[in-house]
Amino acid sequence: MSALAAPFLLAGGAAGAWLLRRAWSLKTGAARYRWSGWAIIAATLVAASSALGMMRGAFVALTLVPVAALAVVAVGLQVRAVRASRNGRDSLAPEPLERPSTTWRGVLRWLLAGPIGMIAAMAVGICYAVWMPGEAQTRLVTGGLIVPVAWGGAMAWTLADNRILRATAVLAGTAVLGFTAAALKGFA
Repeated sequence: MSALAAPFLLAGGAAGAWLLRRAWSLKTGAARYRWSGWAIIAATLVAASSALGMMRGAFVALTLVPVAALAVVAVGLQVRAVRASRNGRDSLAPEPLERPSTTWRGVLRWLLAGPIGMIAAMAVGICYAVWMPGEAQTRLVTGGLIVPVAWGGAMAWTLADNRILRATAVLAGTAVLGFTAAALKGFA
C-alpha cells in the first residue's frame, strides 16, 4: 500500500514546495502561494495518515515530502562562476583573520581548545545528566555522548574565532553555569 501512495506523496510534496518557492521569489502577492503551499503539504500529511495509518503514514509522508521538496529546489539550481573578491583572494572560504600571533594568544587558544573546552563540555554533559527526566542510565549515557560533540564544537569555535577573549568568557561561563546548575539539583 505504501508503494502505491509514494508517487502521490512525492507529488504533493513537490507541489507544496513549488508553491512555497514561488511565494519566496515574489515581491508582492506571496501570501496566496504561501498558504496554498502549506495547505497542500498539510493535506498530504493528513492523506498519508488516513491511508497508511496514523504513525506509518506520518513517517512515510515526513520522509518523502522533504525528498520532493529537495528535488524542486535542485531543479532550480544555478551554478555561477566564482567572482574574484576585492582583496584579490580567489577562495570562496576565506581564511581566519591573518594577524600576527603572540605567545599569550597561542597559549590561550591551546588552553581553550583543549582543557577549558573539555571542562565546559563536561559541564554541559553533567548538567544534562542531572536535569533531564528519564532513567539514570539513559541520562548518563546521553550526557557522556554530548561531551565529545560539545568539546569538538568548542575546539572548532575557539580556533576559528578572531576574538579570543569572547571565547574565553563564553567557555568559562558555560563551565561555571553548568557545574553550578548540576550542583544545585544533585543527581537523583
